[in-house]
Amino acid sequence: MSDPLHAPTARWARLAVRVMALLVAFALGAWLFGGDGAPPSPAAGSDGAAEAVTWTCSMHPQVRQPEPGSCPICGMDLIADAAPGAAAPRDAVVLSERARALAELRTTAVTRQIDAAAAVRLLGRIEAAETTRRNVTTWVGGRIDRLLVNTTGERVRRGQVVATLYSPEVYSAHQDLLAAREQARRLAGSTAVTRLAADQALQAARDRLRLLGVSADELEEMAQAETPARSVPVRSPFSGTVIERVVTEGAYVETGATLVRVADLGTLWVQLDAYEGDLARLAVGQPVAVAVEALPGETFDGRVAFIDPTLDPQRRTARVRVEVANRDGRLRPGLFAEAVVQATDADGPVPLVVPDTAPLFTGRRSVVYVEIAHQDGVAYAPRTVRLGPRMGSVYPVVSGLSEGDRVVTRGAFALDADLQIRGGPSMMSQGDDRAAPMVEPVSLSAADRARLAPMLEAYLGVQRALAEDDATAAAAAAEALRAATTAVRLPGSAEAAWAEVSAPLIAHATHVAAAGSIEGARGGFEPLSAAIEGLLQRFGNPLDAPVQVAFCPMALGDAGARWVQQGETIDNAYFGAAMRTCGEVRAAVAPGTFLQAAPGAEPTPLAPHTGHQH
Repeated sequence: MSDPLHAPTARWARLAVRVMALLVAFALGAWLFGGDGAPPSPAAGSDGAAEAVTWTCSMHPQVRQPEPGSCPICGMDLIADAAPGAAAPRDAVVLSERARALAELRTTAVTRQIDAAAAVRLLGRIEAAETTRRNVTTWVGGRIDRLLVNTTGERVRRGQVVATLYSPEVYSAHQDLLAAREQARRLAGSTAVTRLAADQALQAARDRLRLLGVSADELEEMAQAETPARSVPVRSPFSGTVIERVVTEGAYVETGATLVRVADLGTLWVQLDAYEGDLARLAVGQPVAVAVEALPGETFDGRVAFIDPTLDPQRRTARVRVEVANRDGRLRPGLFAEAVVQATDADGPVPLVVPDTAPLFTGRRSVVYVEIAHQDGVAYAPRTVRLGPRMGSVYPVVSGLSEGDRVVTRGAFALDADLQIRGGPSMMSQGDDRAAPMVEPVSLSAADRARLAPMLEAYLGVQRALAEDDATAAAAAAEALRAATTAVRLPGSAEAAWAEVSAPLIAHATHVAAAGSIEGARGGFEPLSAAIEGLLQRFGNPLDAPVQVAFCPMALGDAGARWVQQGETIDNAYFGAAMRTCGEVRAAVAPGTFLQAAPGAEPTPLAPHTGHQH
């Protein structure tokens, strides 16, 4: 039986033995791992290290969890935030040859491309050339007995009879001609004065028919007829294709009435809509490559023939006319067309270019990963560059790169994610400067602010339609957005600010409405979203419910893109059903508040309305 007085002493003795055992183990570990007393690294496989591992998402590095699982944002498997071996440099990603092969990285040298001068992509519609349009009209009034050309698209030859009509005036004139002919024949043996009078009457009857529009050949046939003609032919004076039928059989028409409209479709016009920002890069005579969805993989060459000197005040676009040969007749008026205008300047400097898959975008900032030598393999360092407008499959380099630099064209986002995990200067850690420069909010009355609500509602309709992969609904909502924006007029000092905000809204909404495909609509949705952010910054949220600004780093080929939506649940318009919940909310804008230019900042409340604009 133990003595209760000695129990505490025994417990303290056992505790002292355990402490001594731990100290011995610590000393033994220090001797085995270099004598510095440091605990084993996570790579050593100790239980303590396993507990210290943090799991993160390569697409969303802000996600950090103590155990493996799936990313709550995009659903991808989490990876361990632990890098075995020697520490990599903080400002670059170092990969061995085997690691590069496993990562399937691709690099391309920065070169100069002589044909990469400003290429402008425009949308438009094919039309019949105005210079070849003709109207087939009646040369006399009457009733159309028979319409021989009555189908749109039918070919018409020069001199072909288009219709026959009954004309009381021609019938009467023909009767007079036949009567004058018989009288001249009866008086052939009379005196000279009588014969002259008969001949003059016959000539007057012929002149009357000639003045009515009867051709010389038909006049001779009518002069030889036995009875007056009840109907006369109307012939087409030119060849072409019927583009419109105006009348029907049995209709009464007046002299000069149009029966059908024809046009020569051997040469067509492509009427393109050029935005204000594109006009400075366009000129008459520039070569153009035209593509239509009806003939995939084919292009038709033409040249800019005319640029409208005026701008449409509602659409904020100018018409650019391109003439295209259509000898085989495969192009049809009414088709939507996409054109690339090559604005090559042979006398200018040859630009440096990088493939369009190389840059990562965050607002106006562009980041590329450049390959550099390293003692442990090859390193890839981020470099901020300035790029010009996209030209086909390349971007011109304004600054930041030199000829011969090798940039990563495949796998750049994975490198950026790895650098972000290790706390390096990645694209996402540098912030987003899309909203700069700062804009001055404009306070509106409740009534004026309510006028902006239909625009934001229409934009949200575009966003939801794209998230549902519905290109038709997105086009309809974009057209509603364009119409709603065009209808808004703001008074006072807000007029100038509204002109700055409405112009890009109309232009980009028109682009989305005319895109014709889900991919084209999503390409125009990104600048449209930026324009909507400008609306929220300048005039605030006009709705009675909050809206959220969301961001997906994988959108637009890993370039990243933002959009505005309603609800905290991510509704990705760039991926639709493929990755509908990929992204994160960057900012929320409550009713009656402004979106701050710096993403993530608190919205500014509306100033109290004092009865005037400021």
